[in-house]
Amino acid sequence: MSEMLYLTDAYLKAFEATVTAQVEGGVVLDRTAFYPGGGGQPNDVGTLTAGGQTWDVTKVKKVGGQVAHFIDGELPGGGTAVSGHLDWERRYQLMRTHTAMHILCGVIWRDYGAQVTGGAMEPLKGRMDFEFETMRQELVAEIEKAVNVEVAAARETRVQILPREEAFQIPDLIRTKINLLPEGITEVRTVELVGLDLQADGGTHVANTGEVGRMRIVNYKSKGKINKRIYVELEE
Repeated sequence: MSEMLYLTDAYLKAFEATVTAQVEGGVVLDRTAFYPGGGGQPNDVGTLTAGGQTWDVTKVKKVGGQVAHFIDGELPGGGTAVSGHLDWERRYQLMRTHTAMHILCGVIWRDYGAQVTGGAMEPLKGRMDFEFETMRQELVAEIEKAVNVEVAAARETRVQILPREEAFQIPDLIRTKINLLPEGITEVRTVELVGLDLQADGGTHVANTGEVGRMRIVNYKSKGKINKRIYVELEE
């Protein structure tokens, strides 16, 4: 299995690795800082370099449990030593956005007890769906004010990898309507915004909420009787 460096060091921009296998259109490495996508967060992009040649990494996803890096051109063979470089500006924007989504989720769970029913993000903007029966402008303004209080609080982000049984002793660890964690997982990675939010999560985050920057709720929509969608954007 590839060593997934992003799980413990979200700020790693470059790394050295060895090609261990080829897949159609891509390669598997023995270690990687590229996030393969999941939990609403898109995959990373960047480059791989070896022997004076550079390949653009255009997509990263898990294939058969391994992280596959899809590139254009002739694939480097097994045993090739490569240098990986993330598109850091894009990754950092996604880190800020993902943490923003946790702030939004944490505030709405704390203040209104509403579960998440869906979500998606791209750099500096995203949307989340919640179990609200009604949504109005006054409520949206309250939520926007509350989330920016949490940004200003610069709450620490704490990441832990726990045995499954220990993790599931944590109250409300799963905030989504459907538990997406496969039964076979023996360890659970948790992401905590200390004092606000604690969830099972596999994505990348900034070190504290202050790095997120000001959040704006730019729109909201009804997506069903008890399903309301909130759209968020971050300042550059």
